[in-house]
Amino acid sequence: MKYKVDKAMPLMEFLLEVTHKKRNDIKNLLKFENIYVDGSIQTYYAYALQVGQIVEINAKKESLPFSILYEDKELIVIDKPCGLLSEQTAKESQKTAYYIVKQYLAKKKENIYLVHRLDQYTSGILMFVKSKKLYDLLTHDWNKYVKVRGYIAIVEGKMKQPKGTIENYLAESKTQNVYITSKDKGKKAITHYKVIQSNRQYSMLEVYLDTGRKNQIRVHLSSLHHPIIGDDKYGAHTNPIKRLGLHAHELMFIHPLTHKEMRFISKTPASFQKLFKKG
Repeated sequence: MKYKVDKAMPLMEFLLEVTHKKRNDIKNLLKFENIYVDGSIQTYYAYALQVGQIVEINAKKESLPFSILYEDKELIVIDKPCGLLSEQTAKESQKTAYYIVKQYLAKKKENIYLVHRLDQYTSGILMFVKSKKLYDLLTHDWNKYVKVRGYIAIVEGKMKQPKGTIENYLAESKTQNVYITSKDKGKKAITHYKVIQSNRQYSMLEVYLDTGRKNQIRVHLSSLHHPIIGDDKYGAHTNPIKRLGLHAHELMFIHPLTHKEMRFISKTPASFQKLFKKG
C-alpha cells in the first residue's frame, strides 16, 4: 500500500493514522524493513516526513518462496514447502531453505544457523537461529529445550489401534535406507501416534516424537504396515496428492536464554484434508 504525505509529521504518527495498526505491529514493520519512504527503506520511527513524500508498506518480507511464521532478533521460523531441501547436499547448494534464508538475512546483516532439519519432501515448521550462543545451546542439548515436535501424517489403510507408541532402534544403510535393528547396532527411536480422521483408504494421524532420528516417522509407520502415502521408499503403493503425506505442524521449545515458552503452529495442508471430505 502507498500513501502520500499531506502534512509534516513523524513517521510513527503517520503510520498509526493511515493503517490503524497497533504501535507494536508498526514497530515490527519498521524493524524488519517493510516501510519505504520515497522508495528507500526507513526503520526510524521518528523520521520526519515532509509534505509530498510517498510512504509504502510492504509486509511481504521479500519475495520468498515460503511463508515466515515468526521472526525476531534471535529466531526465524519458516513454513518449508514440500520438495525444498533443508540444507545443501553434494548435488545442490542453492535451492535450499538454508541458502534462501541466509540470503534474506544477509541483507539485514544477520547470521543464520541450522538447528534441525526436515526431509526434503516433508513440509512444515523449520527453525533457524541467528546467534552462535543460541545455536550452541540448542544443538548441544536439543531434547532438554525442545518439548514438542508434532507432525500430521496420512497413511495407507485404516489403523487397527486409535493410538499407540512405537519404540525400537534405527540404523542407516550405506544406500541411505533407514531400518529397524537391534539395540547394539542402532539408535533408540520413540514415536507416539493418534488417529484424528480415517476412512476406508487412509488415516490421518497426529504424530509426536521423543527422538528425532532420520526418517523416523516414515520407517515406524511403515513397520505397522501403514506407510505414509507417496512414500514409495518405505513401501507406499498410493500417491493420491502427488507428494509425501507428512507435515511438521507443531514445534514448542523453552528458549535457553529467556526461558520463555516458544510455540509455533503450521496449518495442515488443504490437500491432506481433501482426502477425508465426504461426498
